[in-house]
Amino acid sequence: MKKIYLIAAFAIVCLSSTAQLKSDFKPFKVDLSIGYASPGGSGAKGGFLAAVEPKYAVIPQLSIGLRMEAAIVARFSGYGPDGTPLDVNVKASGSYLATADYYIPMPGSKFFRPFAGVGTGIFTIATAEANSGGNGAAGAGSKFGGLTRAGFEMGHFRFAVEYNIVPSSKLSGYDMNGDPAEITSKNGYLGVKIGGFFGGGRRK
Repeated sequence: MKKIYLIAAFAIVCLSSTAQLKSDFKPFKVDLSIGYASPGGSGAKGGFLAAVEPKYAVIPQLSIGLRMEAAIVARFSGYGPDGTPLDVNVKASGSYLATADYYIPMPGSKFFRPFAGVGTGIFTIATAEANSGGNGAAGAGSKFGGLTRAGFEMGHFRFAVEYNIVPSSKLSGYDMNGDPAEITSKNGYLGVKIGGFFGGGRRK
């Protein structure tokens, strides 16, 4: 069985190496991007995000990478005892996701490269502290989640729209009538990003 695994691994490496030699692009690159983060749920407010993502193209149309992102958004954290929405002090949340992007072949195009991708990993959720006595404040923690995305690259410019899938947080607070209730604070968010990358350019 070990021999079979070794042969399979060797075959994958050989195929990847052969395919890479046929690629018009260099295999290693680092994406740098900034953008707008739009959280889900009523009462939430959009904010800023920034990301770094080193990648390696295992075959010409498929790159794997590690996305490290910080997003600053205001999440919904419930109502005060009088039923009024709470104002929150926003903090940055982070994520560390393994990603894979598939580049759609575009015959005849040397610079325009549309892609679609997925990812999975850990999201660290920052505390959203309420100003009205702390009632309903959304607590910090780590959650396992994922992402789906699509976009394009042109030269060394990159544009992407991503949806980050993160489980919601449950917390004790009040409803809009001022009665005790369990509040759901949504952690998922949509990201619209622009940026560029180092490396990964066309081979000469």
